[in-house]
Amino acid sequence: MDFEDTPAEAAFRAQVRKWLEENAPRGREESDGDELGDRLTRDALAEARAWQAKKAKAGYARITWPKEVGGLGGTPIQQVIFNQEEAKFGLGANTPFAIGLGMCIPTLMAYGSKEAVARYVKPALYGEEIWCQLFSEPAAGSDVAGLRTRAERQGDHWVVNGQKIWTTGAQISDFGILLTRTDPNVPKHKGLTMFFLSMKSPGVEVRPIRQASGASGFNEVFFTGVKIPDSQRLGEVGQGWQVALTTLMHERLAVGGGQGGAIDVKELLQLARTLELEDGPAIRNAAVRERIADWYVRSAGLKYTTYRTMTALSKGQQPGPEASIAKVVVASKLQDLSAFAMELEGEAGALKGGDAPMHGAFQMGWLSAPGLRIAGGTDEILRNIIAERVLGLPQDVRVDKDIPFNKLPTGR
Repeated sequence: MDFEDTPAEAAFRAQVRKWLEENAPRGREESDGDELGDRLTRDALAEARAWQAKKAKAGYARITWPKEVGGLGGTPIQQVIFNQEEAKFGLGANTPFAIGLGMCIPTLMAYGSKEAVARYVKPALYGEEIWCQLFSEPAAGSDVAGLRTRAERQGDHWVVNGQKIWTTGAQISDFGILLTRTDPNVPKHKGLTMFFLSMKSPGVEVRPIRQASGASGFNEVFFTGVKIPDSQRLGEVGQGWQVALTTLMHERLAVGGGQGGAIDVKELLQLARTLELEDGPAIRNAAVRERIADWYVRSAGLKYTTYRTMTALSKGQQPGPEASIAKVVVASKLQDLSAFAMELEGEAGALKGGDAPMHGAFQMGWLSAPGLRIAGGTDEILRNIIAERVLGLPQDVRVDKDIPFNKLPTGR
């Protein structure tokens, strides 16, 4: 493992830092507890679109993409370097374009027609069009292959009926990628087909979900007789699971690649130094110091695990299972660390906003953590992946593996 930039990487980092100093918006810092659902106002979207367009013009919006579609034709480690430097300006994390550029458009580029790539990639890259991912359903839980949204072919188009849930940013999205069931007579993983569609299509209804934090980043999406041209199919009919794996791979890397958002040990240290307990500053309490030390060790382990991914990227290799490991650690760490901080704050732990300690950062972290433990794969799913693909343990018993989907027992 190499913790230092190579000479070429160091030169690129200096180039990026200089460009950001000259071009990054000034006087804009997101609060520690900020969520995507809090930043969907008209003004915030306009600012985000302007910054996205500026990055795209410079080739920094998606560095690894080919130059012919607006990228820089660079390496994955260069993208990591840009993300690191951009984060120092309070930019880049959880933008309205993250799902589209991180998950949807790569899937479109892999499975869409040349005409579709020519039409949709550049507007998404420049922030002119926003995309969402329509996978999860109320009855399927964490089993994506258990979905029930049906697509039936009628001539040169498909008619879709069903419901999706927890769709981030659907209320501002122009397009989405949609996983449907097209053949219920085969086992659940074999009868799926992927499409992309306009979110303004007749029959599409989006209902924002009010979250515990007060934000509305998630949505329910209903499809009633929605017509989708067959030309908007991604991959072959019945091969939607293979297409979905491409999307899920990008999602898992995106969700697990961070360090758990803005809340980490340094924020807990800051709170402990300023918070007065009955026996003095919290930082002088031995039990508090012990917990902080434990979080520091976890954070250090996560950081160096991420470095392993970066090292692989720097060498032009594909990263291993680190994204799944990081995802499991990140979400639970955020939830537990935030809960401990709120306990230290006492009655003030119920507050958020300007009157709360550290502007309610820990409160927002605690409220958003359960969603993070689901997004990109639940803890249980990821532990299975680590057990099977890293440790070589036997797969879980799957009694439904060879049973047609329409023969599976359902609850009453």
